[in-house]
Amino acid sequence: MRHHPTATRVRALPLLAAVLCLGVPATMHAQFLDGFDAPTIDGWFTLAGDGGATIAFEPHPDTGFARMRIDSRQDAHGVWWTIIKRDVSAHLDLAKLRDPEYELRVEARVRASHAPRRVNFMINTQRTTDFHEHLREYDIADTDGWHTISMTTRNLDAGPGDQVFVQLGVTDWGSGQCHLDIDTYRADVVRRGTADVGEPLVYHPAPVAPAGFAQHLPAAHDSVVRLDYPKVNFNGWRTDLGSGPVPVLTVTANQWVVMRWDFSAWRGRTVDGAGVLELTTASLALGGDYVGAFGEDLGIEFGKIRVYEILGGDPAWDQTSVTYASLLRGEAAETVFNGQMVIDYDLTPEPGGRTLLTLPRPVMQRLVDGRTRGLVIRPLGAIAATVFASEDTQRRGPVLHFSLKP
Repeated sequence: MRHHPTATRVRALPLLAAVLCLGVPATMHAQFLDGFDAPTIDGWFTLAGDGGATIAFEPHPDTGFARMRIDSRQDAHGVWWTIIKRDVSAHLDLAKLRDPEYELRVEARVRASHAPRRVNFMINTQRTTDFHEHLREYDIADTDGWHTISMTTRNLDAGPGDQVFVQLGVTDWGSGQCHLDIDTYRADVVRRGTADVGEPLVYHPAPVAPAGFAQHLPAAHDSVVRLDYPKVNFNGWRTDLGSGPVPVLTVTANQWVVMRWDFSAWRGRTVDGAGVLELTTASLALGGDYVGAFGEDLGIEFGKIRVYEILGGDPAWDQTSVTYASLLRGEAAETVFNGQMVIDYDLTPEPGGRTLLTLPRPVMQRLVDGRTRGLVIRPLGAIAATVFASEDTQRRGPVLHFSLKP
């Protein structure tokens, strides 16, 4: 989940002025359904942006699905988005959509090549200015089978004469090759309040204040690991803030922060909603004319910290001995660390300032269950971001805030 004006990196994309050829016949009541059973894919177009990813949308008529095939091997920064998109106006009862009792609902049946990963729906028109209003993300937890996800709009401003666009996005899944299979995609004008399937996650949610949670759990272990010194333990990393050494954690290009918590008291419990990771700034150094180098759309993404899940490696690493190599435990980095970040965000620059990072409910559930073994913080851009460690005597170290269902 990215904390910037993109849709999990789907940004305010340019809309096509011309109505595209719509090759799928309308269903009853002018509803739209594409089962991707034909030897060609009609009406859909693809877009990719920011980083070096490319996308192809391929039919697989023999098995009745289409595939978003993405190649991000040339991406240098892990910042990219890809989408499939089409105009479904001709298939919808736009007059009914103007009625406040009706909304637009999209639904897709998908299967992912990598997991856990998030995908996203977006709906917009030629007049849309807020491209996050009708945007939701969905956590796909496995690669074993098909998952049905849906999203229903709230107060969609669309009616006769409008172009209504629907899309499905894959964003920042990491560097390499991946794909998302789509078995069906439908769009229906439905009564307000129609239930959705899957778990729609609000993009760019405002973080809940720590006081709003029942549990406040400091990190059990936190340290830094260095890619250029993979066998060196850096526990005890510190800085002097004027009154002597203070234990801190610093994120740079070659140095990452790793954190894990002891959830043994809550194994088997169900997480209630999103959680929040709280960090307290010790210092922050950053700069660079990224916009001048990469253009505005990509340039504005830099100068942030990025939070990723630790999915593999040593499940019980200890801060007193952990190194980059020992954390990996012989596994490939791309399997130990989720290729898609949970969130990236600007660290609060003022010393002592708090940064609250929202962790979606599925991520929190994996942490509590032990399927996610901790979190790693990496940089996006040339920054030196330092936060207080768990050993800080003023208790300014990393804390997870969350709640559980009874």
